[in-house]
Amino acid sequence: MFLPAGVHEPDVQHRQLDHLARAGADLFEIGLPCANPVLDGRLIRSAYQRALVKGNVLDRTVRAVAHAASLRPTVVMTYWEPVRRHGPERLARLLADAGAAGVMVIDLPHTGALRWHHAAHDAGLSTSHLISRAAADADLPVMVESASGWLYAPASNGLSGFQGPLDLAALAAFTERLRAASPLPVVSGVGISSPDLAARVAPLVDAVVIGTPIVRALLPDPAPAAAVTAAFAQALQTRIGTAQDA
Repeated sequence: MFLPAGVHEPDVQHRQLDHLARAGADLFEIGLPCANPVLDGRLIRSAYQRALVKGNVLDRTVRAVAHAASLRPTVVMTYWEPVRRHGPERLARLLADAGAAGVMVIDLPHTGALRWHHAAHDAGLSTSHLISRAAADADLPVMVESASGWLYAPASNGLSGFQGPLDLAALAAFTERLRAASPLPVVSGVGISSPDLAARVAPLVDAVVIGTPIVRALLPDPAPAAAVTAAFAQALQTRIGTAQDA
């Protein structure tokens, strides 16, 4: 489950994480807020803006990661701008010390990639890569070469929060291309807007990350998010159980 850090006060965010873990979240992806999240839709942009207005974003993120990591395996999703501003080495060490298993910099520029990967490696963090479905087969080996932990294959080509239909055949074909290029697990998110869609995506990948539906439930009142998480978890568990019985 994806959660943007710092939207609510730390004690509230900790209770949210507790509720989501009990509701069935197997892994947490904590979002480090930034001012221009170019791949995110309106809702997550709004959540990040709320967090930025509160201030102390890095401290709030580290605290959220530490609590999440005490409950479930935890990774961090960020953009390059906060990495550059805080310093790759400092940020990698802070997140690793908080208990993060890995960090995905989804717009990692070529000019900063080597420094970031060295910093993450030295801190013991995995460095997953988001791979565009538009990537050519010839480019995939280079794109996955420095990745570790997992590869992220968006279920939709749109921004986060996309609620339209998904081209599951295209996602399946893309997943096979990634598996031919790398032995890393393939994780999908973006556009998985309902438990039914989550159940349909699950057989195509190794893990599913749910973001906007959880954030939508958290923003006005943190309480309903556990029920939303439980609905997604139930759909995924039912689908996995059905596949194993087949």
